[in-house]
Amino acid sequence: MRKLFSTRYNAGAYNTALLVLRLGFGILLAHHGYLKFSNFHQTEGYMMDFMGIGKSASAALVIFAELFCGILVILGLFTRLACIPIIIMFLVIIFKAGHADFFGKEELPTAYIIPFIALLFTGAGKISVDHMISK
Repeated sequence: MRKLFSTRYNAGAYNTALLVLRLGFGILLAHHGYLKFSNFHQTEGYMMDFMGIGKSASAALVIFAELFCGILVILGLFTRLACIPIIIMFLVIIFKAGHADFFGKEELPTAYIIPFIALLFTGAGKISVDHMISK
């Protein structure tokens, strides 16, 4: 019972929590990216033309962020670097496409961006490819 109310830092629990965070949100995001990739023409149809680069390029950038960067987050490989395109993608979704409606239509993207911001600050942890490379 004391452990539940303890404020002490436990390195094992911290690294396990980062693994769960990476796997959980990385798998969810990569799944969305895979669905968009496998139905590219349909995805292209509902994409917004962000900054005049075209719907195809916008769809490709979203697929890159969701699928490929999502896989890198799952593996814990270049985690901080992989979080940057993901965060940018969610910022565009929240502010440009959703008009900053945090508690309405854009509540889910707002919830998705938070763990990737946390991973940007913390990194992948010890249970990751990043940690194996740095040894």
